[in-house]
Amino acid sequence: MASFLQSLIDPKKNWFARQHMKALTQRLRNYGLRYDDLYDPYYDIDVKEALNRLPREIVDARNQRLKRAMDLSMKHQYLPDNLQAMQTPFRSYLQEILALVKKERAEREALGALPLYQRTIP
Repeated sequence: MASFLQSLIDPKKNWFARQHMKALTQRLRNYGLRYDDLYDPYYDIDVKEALNRLPREIVDARNQRLKRAMDLSMKHQYLPDNLQAMQTPFRSYLQEILALVKKERAEREALGALPLYQRTIP
C-alpha cells in the first residue's frame, strides 16, 4: 500500500505529479524562490529551530529571496527571463537540518524530557 501511495506522488511515475512539479517549478522561478523558502518559521517551531542552526549567509540569502519575491509580487512583475533560467527551485538547504531537528524532538519526547523550545501559535 505504501509503494502505491509513493508512486502516486512520484513525478517520474505519475503524469499528474509531473505536471504539478512543472507548474510549481515555473511559479518558483518566476519569483526567484526555492521550495524551502516556503516553510514558515512562525507556523512550525521546528522550522524556526532549523533556521537558527543554519549559517548566517544561507539565512540572509533566504531573506533576500523572500524580499525580492514580495517586491516583485507587489509590482505584478516576474524576474527577467535570463535570471529565471539561473534559478534552482528544488535545490534544498533546509531539509537535512529540519529532519535532524524533528528527530531530536521526537527522541526527547520519547525519553520524557521537557522540550527545549516552546511557543504557542496565536
